[in-house]
Amino acid sequence: MRVHAIQTGTVAVRTRQRQGAGHGLARRINTLRDPEWTEPLPILAWAIEHPEGVIVVDTGETARATMKGYFPAWHPYFRLGVKEWVEPEQEIGPGLRALGIDPADVRWVVLTHLHTDHAGGLAHFPHSEILVARRELAVATGLGGKLRGYLPHRWPGWFDPTPVELAGQPFGPFPASHPLTGAGDVRLVPTSGHSAGHLSVVVQEEDQDLFIAGDASYTEQLMLDQAIDGVAPDEDAARVTLEAILSYVSERPTVYLPSHDPNSTRRLELRMVTSPAPVRSM
Repeated sequence: MRVHAIQTGTVAVRTRQRQGAGHGLARRINTLRDPEWTEPLPILAWAIEHPEGVIVVDTGETARATMKGYFPAWHPYFRLGVKEWVEPEQEIGPGLRALGIDPADVRWVVLTHLHTDHAGGLAHFPHSEILVARRELAVATGLGGKLRGYLPHRWPGWFDPTPVELAGQPFGPFPASHPLTGAGDVRLVPTSGHSAGHLSVVVQEEDQDLFIAGDASYTEQLMLDQAIDGVAPDEDAARVTLEAILSYVSERPTVYLPSHDPNSTRRLELRMVTSPAPVRSM
């Protein structure tokens, strides 16, 4: 089994988006009012060459996102909170082909969530089974989805994902999970917080696990710091998720891989296991 990081362009967000301040609506307002931008951050997708078939986790962004009119101008987040840079050759289709993988040969596409920088490349996978948490699909569709910052009108017309129920099979500190492969070595776990139906993907290798985290946190350090981002609709759920992830990486050798962490690609290549700081005695 081989696992690859594929960078599909870059994104900049307000610094308060990575680590929020305040609570509730004030937290989101503080994020959008922040005068500081992050440096351009990678938009990462992931390819797993598994004996049971190629698995793609997230599809990254589309180059169309750089075109005028792609994002709704009426939405404050797209007007004030995000900048993206994506060239056509940076989309996930060309990225897979550079690895010798034809997108048509991808068996499963797993979406950690449906924000555009994770689902923008869907058009490359009309023949793959696409899996999304049922809760995420429910909050992302229709007018309600648009108000929450999703772009359902940009999804391909053929988009008909398989809704995933994460309701059984506890896995470590996670109360539920969904085994994707028959071997059980690729598993989906619930990590709500950044979005209502956010999920993450755990790949179990011989010596360590890979935790493909989507936007459960923006960096490894922010997970270790238990820092909730500035756009999470449910701070309590985000806190529970971060606690579960920290417990997981404390119990098992784990390479933690958020999708916008500039160090994730190197961490994957070197299999750099996350090392939680020891708790200091008082």
